[in-house]
Amino acid sequence: MTHDLHGRTQRLELSDQNLRDFEAVVLDATPEGIVLSRSAFYPGGGGQPADHGVLVWQGVETRIAGVRKGDDLYLIPVEGDPIPPVGTVVEAAVADPRRSALMRTHSGLHVLCGVVFRDYGCLVTGGNMDELSARMDFNLPEVPAGFKEAVEAACNAEIVADRRIDVRVLPRKEAFEIPDIIRTATNLVPETVEDVRIVDIVGLDTQADGGTHVASTKQIGHIKVAKIESKGRGFRRLRIQISD
Repeated sequence: MTHDLHGRTQRLELSDQNLRDFEAVVLDATPEGIVLSRSAFYPGGGGQPADHGVLVWQGVETRIAGVRKGDDLYLIPVEGDPIPPVGTVVEAAVADPRRSALMRTHSGLHVLCGVVFRDYGCLVTGGNMDELSARMDFNLPEVPAGFKEAVEAACNAEIVADRRIDVRVLPRKEAFEIPDIIRTATNLVPETVEDVRIVDIVGLDTQADGGTHVASTKQIGHIKVAKIESKGRGFRRLRIQISD
């Protein structure tokens, strides 16, 4: 399907977020980027960083330090590593500890977003994440008494509830008929996008989102609201940490 393609590359991670190892053919290759026929490397976006990993071919290893989106999906090799020739079949592996941590973190941010929207009606104005730590900004004019503790307790209650996290793709018109499908202050889905990927924490949070996620909230672990910062009039930044 068209939404699983980026240029010439079939994006495997969109339909199987647990896939870490795959085989592909090299379609183009320079020290600036390697294009594969298929890839499970998440290219980054929505605050989630790109994957790392390796390509193995003819007994040689090429380390992948990132991914760049352009007319094609370019895997960025570590400087100085060998480049596989066009037509080579490679065995590829996404670095699992990094990806799994980012999946837990991204899902944790969706729980945070769902809780703050449900309990306080606040929209997201920005966010970013690393492995097991993240920040999310909200349009929250005043911080109510006990806000930090209440949000943390509510997030962890949703994790204990073990809510299922479903991913599906809907036609744009159908997707935007879902109430509050955009939880950001501005709609970040380009008008050119015809098929919208929906991430649904069942019973809590439904959003348009292109990132990778765990299968249920229980897999996130424990959320700690580490800090609340003021980011100008009416805006607050919540920093969270994820632990087992």
